[in-house]
Amino acid sequence: MRYLSAGESHGPCLVAVIEGLPSNLELNTENINRHLARRQQGYGRGGRMKIETDKVEVLSGLRFGKTLGSPLTLLIKNRDYDNWQEVMDPYNPAAKGKEGGAKLTRPRPGHADLAGALKYNHQDTRNVLERASARETAIRVAVGSVGRELISCFNINIYSHVVEIGGIKARDMNLSFQELFSKAESSQVRCADPEAEERIIEEINRVKEEGDSLGGVFEILVTGAPTGLGNHVHWDRKLDGRLAGALMSLQAIKGVEVGFGFDAARFRGSQVQDEICYNEERGYYHKTNRAGGIEGGLSNGEKLVIRCAMKPIPTLYKPLQSVDMETKKIHKAGVERSDVCAVPAASVAGEAIAAWEVAQAFREKFGGDSMEEVKANYENYMGIISNR
Repeated sequence: MRYLSAGESHGPCLVAVIEGLPSNLELNTENINRHLARRQQGYGRGGRMKIETDKVEVLSGLRFGKTLGSPLTLLIKNRDYDNWQEVMDPYNPAAKGKEGGAKLTRPRPGHADLAGALKYNHQDTRNVLERASARETAIRVAVGSVGRELISCFNINIYSHVVEIGGIKARDMNLSFQELFSKAESSQVRCADPEAEERIIEEINRVKEEGDSLGGVFEILVTGAPTGLGNHVHWDRKLDGRLAGALMSLQAIKGVEVGFGFDAARFRGSQVQDEICYNEERGYYHKTNRAGGIEGGLSNGEKLVIRCAMKPIPTLYKPLQSVDMETKKIHKAGVERSDVCAVPAASVAGEAIAAWEVAQAFREKFGGDSMEEVKANYENYMGIISNR
């Protein structure tokens, strides 16, 4: 199962083609749209969220609400394109610039602007930033939501919540998954700790006044994943490696850890490994889950726990020093419309990315051309391992 996406931030649309879905998967586009709406929320977002109301359109691969087994094509229109048609015209260069329409030659520190312009021999960094923009995550959320629809049929669920923004950390609230998710969903910054939420909002307001930005850390939890997703045989099929690589591809993510993560390096082995238990009702299970649900590249039946560190957004309203690529003189970096803090939105995008990777591993494990065949393979496997 794979997909390709295309589209620019201020172009007409974003599009993706998904290949490898089984037939007869019921697909509710309202569920996809709900996750797209969640991605657009969060305190500290910029002005574009007031323009876009993302909705997915299915162009192929779906009939009467069920997948056909042929490629599924998804499209999200960019409503802001109406304001950028001259600037983003595919044929004729803009005679005069509108918002951001003039040639951009002052790359922003922390963005792909400079490296991308040098790599592709562009004189205008807009040719880079349009695709490097986090606007691209909208179509990834749509794609991941399709993967989510698939694995939810097998009681695999994904949650996320923010654990830190701007150095302000949430307390461990000792909540159930449903309580944690419910509190995160009702929070303006997707943080289940109301005291931390209040302090974070105050910090976002202060940093906004200073023309700066904030990063943070969010956590993704996956429940219900069966033992055996991923592979210990080949390095590129290890589940933790695939999740880490995919999540690192999310804009501004600079670190990913599974389970204990970096803390595992600071303790003795006896304090890190998860002891194995067995009873008739549960079968094999672990006393603890410091491994984050993955051992040797394989899911081990416990919940998956992944944390992502997001750097502060590099577009600043009080820009840092840069160099004009035409004159080679020192200038302030260019300024594009941006967020102060996008950690809450990134956590939703992270959910979708994790959902897609888990769905891919699930398809590799259970195969099948139709949902009926997939379910039969899944039930057979679960019956085998429950009797071991």
